[in-house]
Amino acid sequence: MNRKVLLILADGFRPDALSACRHPFAQSLLEMGSYCLDTRTVYPSVTLPCHMSLFHSVSTDRHGILTNTFVPMARPVSGLCEQLAAEEKTCAFFYDWEELRDLTRPGSLAYSYYVSGNRMTHARADRMVTENALEFLEKEQPDFAFVYLGLTDHVGHSSGWMEPEYLEACRQSLDETQQLVERFREDYTIFFTADHGGHGRNHGSAEDCDMKIPLICIGPDFTPGPMDSAPNIMDLAPTITRLMGVRAASEWEGQSLV
Repeated sequence: MNRKVLLILADGFRPDALSACRHPFAQSLLEMGSYCLDTRTVYPSVTLPCHMSLFHSVSTDRHGILTNTFVPMARPVSGLCEQLAAEEKTCAFFYDWEELRDLTRPGSLAYSYYVSGNRMTHARADRMVTENALEFLEKEQPDFAFVYLGLTDHVGHSSGWMEPEYLEACRQSLDETQQLVERFREDYTIFFTADHGGHGRNHGSAEDCDMKIPLICIGPDFTPGPMDSAPNIMDLAPTITRLMGVRAASEWEGQSLV
């Protein structure tokens, strides 16, 4: 296979928020993709550890990132973008949480767009990320693109998960996801997911409300409808490399979904 892949991640987007936020595109996403609303993240269910496990396909005890502060791995693991770049695939990042700069090593990205969600409003930063991604993908068509939307996590912490303000943030995230999916569905295999859930005004526990995330896979290699079994966030990197015709790193723990 030699697919192009677009990975959209809404930070802290709980699976049950898809229906609770009452955005009409949520049902459309489920209808067009293979999905699992019981996908598991890693523990601790914290943003940077979860992203490190997504991009490096190993558990937190292997990469050693247990908080939102990056520390170099004692025994480095090749990440998704490093594997892709080694095979001359172009990778692009669009994000508004600065700590995600450590997900890739120097030389693995062809393009990176960052705007501060803390300096701007988080709602505006997400819109700017989406607008830049739409423009860049249209013109440059990178092989792999990662679009990170941070508003949902920010509002979860400030107002509470599943509260009206949080569900409104979920609606904005789905507005932006809809733009990306409708424009690039024919050109890219698209994944929509989250890094963790949340409860009250926090996350990080081993409870289902923190550990369950949505995963929707849209493309010719996926049959629309519910998945037969629940994947893990670590399965995304080997799935993406397989779709793109690139070998997975030997140390990865996840399993390809195709």
